[in-house]
Amino acid sequence: MKKVLNTLYVTSEKAWLHKDGRNVVVRIDGVERGRAPAHLLGQIVCFGHVGISPALMHFCAEEGISITFLTMHGRYLARVEGAQTGNVMLRRAQHEATRREAAALPVARAIIAAKLANQRNVLRRAMRDHGSSMSSDACSHLDAVQQRLARAARQALEIQGLDALRGLEGEMGAAWWRTFPHLLRNPDFRFCERNRRPPRDPVNAVLSLLYTLLASDCRAAAETHGLDPQMGFLHRDRPGRASLALDLMEEFRAPLADRLTLSLFNRRQLQRKDFRKQETGAVLLTDDARARVLSAWQERKRRVLRHAFLDERVPAGLLPQLQAQLLARYLRGDLDAYPPYIWR
Repeated sequence: MKKVLNTLYVTSEKAWLHKDGRNVVVRIDGVERGRAPAHLLGQIVCFGHVGISPALMHFCAEEGISITFLTMHGRYLARVEGAQTGNVMLRRAQHEATRREAAALPVARAIIAAKLANQRNVLRRAMRDHGSSMSSDACSHLDAVQQRLARAARQALEIQGLDALRGLEGEMGAAWWRTFPHLLRNPDFRFCERNRRPPRDPVNAVLSLLYTLLASDCRAAAETHGLDPQMGFLHRDRPGRASLALDLMEEFRAPLADRLTLSLFNRRQLQRKDFRKQETGAVLLTDDARARVLSAWQERKRRVLRHAFLDERVPAGLLPQLQAQLLARYLRGDLDAYPPYIWR
């Protein structure tokens, strides 16, 4: 089993990263504030104006440590990595499969069926844990939506055509976001709709940040196993879009990012003072709040979950790696079908 590597998040403005032996050192205003052994790192994520020495970038490229640059508010900017790995025949098989709809459709079906099933399981968990404190109308709504999700998951496995599948995903996505307010139990915050670029309320600000981090993990997983992160089965090709990473993350949105967002608000780990609104209408996390969200994300990735197909208990942070590996095995012909991740 592959060891789960850590992510170093650098959120301090004007931080400077350099190499000291086989350690990554973080300095702020010339003072060392932290160091991490390179062999424990899988990637470095930098927020805002963070400087990195050429020697460290060279070292990271050689050691397979990727470096991702985000704005202070979590918007993706760039990624620096070493030489691409993987068998050229695997990538050729991926390109051929994604080029033909008949070959792409089985993988896309599995991804969407798993996404809908995972959303349903999140609702069922919420009803089990908090149904007694919900109104009868809220419980009825959640029950109706979880039944719709169950039917839609079965329908996804039989649907003909990628456009029809995307239409089903969009329809159920709208139902999911209409249900989200019933899962938010903190009266200090409201959620009306999913919005982004920019997020216009605190809940959307946290969702957008976690989705960015999840997409980065899924892209790293695809590259680790020799897959082309740009060539997806479900998401359409678009210049600059890591379509395969977006495909892989669909299975994890609800059980990892959405559930963590709800937990942070419902447990009152985030308060109104942790957000600020700009003149443009964008709502942004404060530096301290963003650090707490990142810490909670790392903690969530360390939680052990069961992978039904592999019949193993693994840290949640390893799941994108395992799914990328299973997808690669399917493309090589080692598996008859791509087995998506179902959270229970």
